[in-house]
Amino acid sequence: MMTPWRYVFLVLGIIISLHYILSFSHQGYGKATSLSSIAEKIGSKPPNPPYKQGISDEYIHHATSSSDSKRKANATFVVLARNGDLTGVISSIKQMEDRFNKEFNYPWVFLNEEPFSEEFKRRTSELTDSPTSYGLIPKDHWYQPDSIDEERAKAAREDMVKNNVIYGGSVPYRNMCRYNSGFFFRHELLQNYKYYWRVEPHVKFFCDIHYDPFLVMQDKGKVYGFTISLFEYIETIPTLWNTVKEFLNANPGLVPADNAMRFLSDDGGETYNRCHFWSNFEIGDLDFWRSEPYSKFFNFLDEKGGFYYERWGDAPVHSIGAALFARKDQIHFFEDIGYRHDPFQHCPQGDSHKRGKCWCNPTENFDYEWYSCLKKYDELF
Repeated sequence: MMTPWRYVFLVLGIIISLHYILSFSHQGYGKATSLSSIAEKIGSKPPNPPYKQGISDEYIHHATSSSDSKRKANATFVVLARNGDLTGVISSIKQMEDRFNKEFNYPWVFLNEEPFSEEFKRRTSELTDSPTSYGLIPKDHWYQPDSIDEERAKAAREDMVKNNVIYGGSVPYRNMCRYNSGFFFRHELLQNYKYYWRVEPHVKFFCDIHYDPFLVMQDKGKVYGFTISLFEYIETIPTLWNTVKEFLNANPGLVPADNAMRFLSDDGGETYNRCHFWSNFEIGDLDFWRSEPYSKFFNFLDEKGGFYYERWGDAPVHSIGAALFARKDQIHFFEDIGYRHDPFQHCPQGDSHKRGKCWCNPTENFDYEWYSCLKKYDELF
């Protein structure tokens, strides 16, 4: 008998799949510019994705280890939230502390476009023995810039509302997407950190994590880590890929050999297959976002205004940036970190489920549902 949760999954799958089919029938991309020079840089594939090799024992924190002997990365958690998100933030922090951070004591950074309340600061700081910092987002990093033609942007929002596009009428949501795409890593509270783990309100962490993902990122030279990947709605990004191609043609030499273009495109870069990493979970290298290639890329997108004239999300922007400006082996799937952001979840399988004492049902797992993009990631290797 199909559980209610599985029924929701099935319905969402049908909806997303219809978007997938229709978008490729009515892409409206125009004639694509050849990116064969980038496609030619894609290398051959070894037998298994790197995540199937597991985490070596050197990273595992054993109960007998002295806290003084534990190596740590220069890293922090980052939470973008408002005062009204307190209940959901508390839930996420508590799970992260219980599942991981009580053993590793990484600090927390909270960011808000308005000052945090004393209650928010008190209740979040009570949940951890680690340092907590609370930052105000600069207004020019958050609000719709003056360069945007508001009449054009308003017309686009109204059209999306008519077409039932999720968050289609929301300016604050667009502010958030633009901020996460190009500004959060510039905040003064993050300037002295190298790595971050993005945590959102009302998410779930299903498994104990007895190793340090930050050290894996550091020691293995990773720049981006994810748990869920899926297709983006074409209605939110109709001109994004043409804009990406325009940038690449105007800025040759920024894409490294052995990139992850094949995750993004099924035809060598002519069109975008809409695969992206779901950015509500990210473990990443802040210096990668601060780098010249990504900085130029974001600034180019920002000047085009697509965050407001359309509804470009930080998930496809980050994903395209990581796939193009990093090597494919610098992108890591954390298959042993159980995670849920409604309505999708990644539940570790087999030995990883047992080792993590995961409380999610392993049959309720998004990885290889036919509207997941994990198979496209696997094909990189």
